[in-house]
Amino acid sequence: MEERTTVDCRRILRLALGTALAVAVSQAVNWPISFVTPIIVGLLLSLPLPAPSLKIAVICMGSLAGTLICSFVLLPYLYYARLAGILLISLALFGSFLVTATGGPALIGTLLTLALTLLTTIGSVSIDAYINLSKGLIWSVWMGIVFVWIAHALLPEHLPPPSAASHEKSKPAQAERNEAMRSAFRSVAIVFPVMLLFLFLSTSSAYTVIMIKIATMGQQATSSKSRALGRELLASTFWGGGGAIAAWLAIRAFPSLALYSLLVALAALIYGRGIFRAGGMHPKAAMWQYAFLTMITILGPTVGSMASGQSASDKFWVRLVYFAIIAVYGWLAVTVFDGFWKGRTADLTSQNSEPIEGTLQNQDFGSKTRRV
Repeated sequence: MEERTTVDCRRILRLALGTALAVAVSQAVNWPISFVTPIIVGLLLSLPLPAPSLKIAVICMGSLAGTLICSFVLLPYLYYARLAGILLISLALFGSFLVTATGGPALIGTLLTLALTLLTTIGSVSIDAYINLSKGLIWSVWMGIVFVWIAHALLPEHLPPPSAASHEKSKPAQAERNEAMRSAFRSVAIVFPVMLLFLFLSTSSAYTVIMIKIATMGQQATSSKSRALGRELLASTFWGGGGAIAAWLAIRAFPSLALYSLLVALAALIYGRGIFRAGGMHPKAAMWQYAFLTMITILGPTVGSMASGQSASDKFWVRLVYFAIIAVYGWLAVTVFDGFWKGRTADLTSQNSEPIEGTLQNQDFGSKTRRV
């Protein structure tokens, strides 16, 4: 029987409260790409960490702004020297994945990947769409951090005092340079081919949600050291898609923002049981974390289209099929990559659940010590 502590229950409740509030406000105000806000909130609150300080929030926003500027600088290369631009994008993508692979903050790595994939593919089609998306992304991320602060204020984190044993566990969780490079390369192998395909499509702006899924899938590949990663990609999409279908059928029957928010909160309570365990992280925490994010990513823009009077049902099922195809593609990409580049490290998750827990717990929004 799983050991469920008071700390776990508090974290699960905080995840449900924060994402539900983010969904309710973002859908009610409906600013550009507002569905990104619950994704950011879900990502942050699904980690066993205290709320980010104002300094860390400023660093995150500065990193995002810097990436947006760099993406803008890359656009002329995509117009007039496409090969050089593609090479520069691939190097930038590798750097964004390397941030997470070397134990850096998961939020910064995810923001860098999102900015590069979204803004480069969309900016190559329309500068106006690029500018609007940049504004929406900055506002969505900032509001996501605000909702994380609110959730922590209502349900504060009570971390136990650090012990000698916890310091001992943190050492093997730090990725070695070679393994980090391999992990970053594997993520690039997953994300870059799809990004390259959308780069040459004239309707790249129509695939914004798909690129968000690709970006988060790349981050999942970076944070997980499991050789069963391909199956985890399929499983997270399956469980996330299943939750999205159940929620969508309920919303179609009883359209209501309150119901939508409550369904997201209920999903957080269910998926949260697979994320937190015994005061730390479940051995399969990454799979359940990205299953929850997948559900939000599918539902968010669909419900937004429904609220604006657009036909949403067809888009929902088409988007679900795209996500299933992407999951299969990710599984194949990981299988091929691991077949050509066999890592020397053992399967950490099959031997011990502690490495996954340590990896996620050590992603401390950039600080070296955990503070309440």
